[in-house]
Amino acid sequence: MAATPTEPAGSAPRTASDAVVAHLETLILDGTYQAGDSLPSETELAAELQVSRLTVREGVRSLAARGLVEVSHGRRPVVAAPNATLLRDFFSSSVRRDAAGLLELLDVRLAIEVHAAELAARHATQAQLDSLEAALQAMADAPDDDAFTAADMRFHHGITEASGNRMIRLLVEGMAEPLEVGRRQSLRGYLQGAPDLDGLIAEHRAVFDRIAARDASGAARAMRKHLGTTRRDLLRAFSR
Repeated sequence: MAATPTEPAGSAPRTASDAVVAHLETLILDGTYQAGDSLPSETELAAELQVSRLTVREGVRSLAARGLVEVSHGRRPVVAAPNATLLRDFFSSSVRRDAAGLLELLDVRLAIEVHAAELAARHATQAQLDSLEAALQAMADAPDDDAFTAADMRFHHGITEASGNRMIRLLVEGMAEPLEVGRRQSLRGYLQGAPDLDGLIAEHRAVFDRIAARDASGAARAMRKHLGTTRRDLLRAFSR
């Protein structure tokens, strides 16, 4: 008998490719295959599921598009580590369609990064604190806007890493491209109202100081204040 998953009562019939996807997804998500493990060959899966190799190939491609497996020519598919591929596509396309989506994205940042700062104050290792301080110094030493934005991204990413929460890290990773767009816009807005970046760097320093002091509520307040400035600067940039 084939290993094709049983359809729930009343559900619409699935294609053979859907059945392959469901079978492999179950093996991956229930831990039978871990990140880095090779899946069975097309021939083995085709025999087990009583489908063609082409059908197996279509199912694997579908899983690859969802970021669950990695496919390379001449090798068996490999289970991918958890990643933010689909989130990245969603957030990037949303911002491309509507620049005002950057303001909606900022609301998401408020929900995530304020809590991430709070968690970082509780869980950051000394190495992570050193990395955050290095990013701060890179912001202060940045020779141009590109270098400043890159250091800014490293600082915020470092906070999500220091939070110790894998889901938060993946969410922020998924927002990386539109976050960079948003930072460039907010930096432009900030410089329309300030002669230098000292005030902006000071806001980041305030977040870091509260994290380093293990002051969770203070870190959350400092991050919320900083993102409030970001909102003001985005609105200023959009108004011109």
